[in-house]
Amino acid sequence: MADPIHQFQIQKVVDFGAVNLPVFGRTELAITNSHIAMTVAFLLIVLFLQIVTASAKVVPGRVQTAGESLFDMIDGVTDSIIGHEGRRYFPFVFTLFLLVLVMNLLGMFLSFTATSQLAVTATFAALTILLVIGIGFARNGLGFFKLFWPSGAPLLMRPFVGLIEFFSFLLRPITLALRLFGNMLGGHVALKIFAGFVVALGAGAFAGEGLGLWGLPVAALSMSMVVALTALEFLVAFLQAFVFAVLASIYLNDVVNLGHGH
Repeated sequence: MADPIHQFQIQKVVDFGAVNLPVFGRTELAITNSHIAMTVAFLLIVLFLQIVTASAKVVPGRVQTAGESLFDMIDGVTDSIIGHEGRRYFPFVFTLFLLVLVMNLLGMFLSFTATSQLAVTATFAALTILLVIGIGFARNGLGFFKLFWPSGAPLLMRPFVGLIEFFSFLLRPITLALRLFGNMLGGHVALKIFAGFVVALGAGAFAGEGLGLWGLPVAALSMSMVVALTALEFLVAFLQAFVFAVLASIYLNDVVNLGHGH
């Protein structure tokens, strides 16, 4: 049975050798399967948006309808969570959503899923939390630290609750990165394992090895699991991108509307 973890290994496609960089020292430069997957995802997004905007009509076609639906959905998320200033942060949230969504879906067709790499998901999470911190200080100055001082809690409890809030804030990028990474990794591992059962048991049945012909019913059951998991993975690919966008909007709302509602 093929190794289910092999699909997540970063492999060099074009090797440019090693160079000495001032800060990083000796560094290997190469185009990897991860670079290719992310570049293809970026180009697909650009092509999709170009088609949507170039072919915009009063009566939308299928591609325009899909584009407008995604646009309206994320616009509704930022507007409902952040409020009247949500449109200002919509481009960032929408870009995150599209990148995560297309990388997730692309992993269903290619042998490599970019969002199954912790470095990729951690980068998205770091960009999100750094933007939140930057906006927090830009809008509120030192008042940003009010985020960790729960005024609604009893006075004696505020330091303890505030400490919990502070550590919770520090964990936000970690949970953002691990949630997306874990879901994509686990789903593809399960798919690979059940697909391996189908091949191994089917081949054993025809070769007269293993379970023999009794392996065919088990292979059929495994095949049904592959179909079900594939459908579930498409749903998870969308849901994880949507959850990432929602959480990014929630974190932005915490600093945009710090101390008051919207």
